[in-house]
Amino acid sequence: MAVTTGDRVVLDVDGLRMRYGANDVLHDVSFQARQGEVVVLLGPNGAGKTTTIEILEGFRMRSAGRVAVLGVDPAQGGEDWRARLGVVLQSWRDHGKWGVRELLAHLGSYYTCYSTEQIKRPWDADELVDAVGLTEHAGKKIRTLSGGQRRRLDVAIGIVGRPELLFLDEPTAGFDPESRREFHDLVHRLADEHETTILLTTHDLDEAEKLADRIMILANGRIIADGSADELSRRIAGEAEVRWTRDGQRFVHSTTAATKFVYELFKQYGESVEELEVRRASLEDTYMALVRQAESGQGEAGVRTLEEVAG
Repeated sequence: MAVTTGDRVVLDVDGLRMRYGANDVLHDVSFQARQGEVVVLLGPNGAGKTTTIEILEGFRMRSAGRVAVLGVDPAQGGEDWRARLGVVLQSWRDHGKWGVRELLAHLGSYYTCYSTEQIKRPWDADELVDAVGLTEHAGKKIRTLSGGQRRRLDVAIGIVGRPELLFLDEPTAGFDPESRREFHDLVHRLADEHETTILLTTHDLDEAEKLADRIMILANGRIIADGSADELSRRIAGEAEVRWTRDGQRFVHSTTAATKFVYELFKQYGESVEELEVRRASLEDTYMALVRQAESGQGEAGVRTLEEVAG
């Protein structure tokens, strides 16, 4: 993840709503993202992730709320504004007969006129090919690439103009483990070295934890959580799971105060406590708990006492 983030607000969303007919898809969505920050948007299918991103990209008109992307309302963004964005969609459009380097050089030529004193656009084609791990395939026709190689080319197309803000929708779909690791390194370099702000959607929770400065969870059209993986873990009751054996019987207890619970456990039962294990909640545990709470309308569960658990 990015070590530091800038002070400049790149994304500023306040009270965003989206309605289709009588159905509200987004309800009062509000958040900010700053320069160089990697924000991962998580949520079940139908939560409103794609709709949110399409509004930010200027591809879909919102029903209500205020949105500023790089200081501009995306509903009114012109060509100069769009040249500052990068977009990598889930679907891939086949360019068939083009060569890899050839296509990137051609697409990059469209960005030359949008260079500034601060940002030289576009990337050099050879530098970009190397950055996405396609150097060995730079001269190949695109139709000969594997699915994972085509996905890496998709990412290269999305960043060819050196975007200040990059939208990545399931970017590592089809990647093998090595390619995924190389892509993660690229995201870190874009954020850390080039101060690119990145908004990424993924269903891979391990990927989210590795990449994100912040994770936002969207459920039922609302942001139900916003913070680092550690901060989100502290949101759920049962942040830690304590397991132990006593007199041959196995016990399991969830608690937000594991240290205190273990102290009281040994204070009460002493050496009869065996095979003690404390397991912290993973991002997957946290995600599933928060989504279930949001979908059921339930609040956080209370923490049971030591006597209730160990009896």
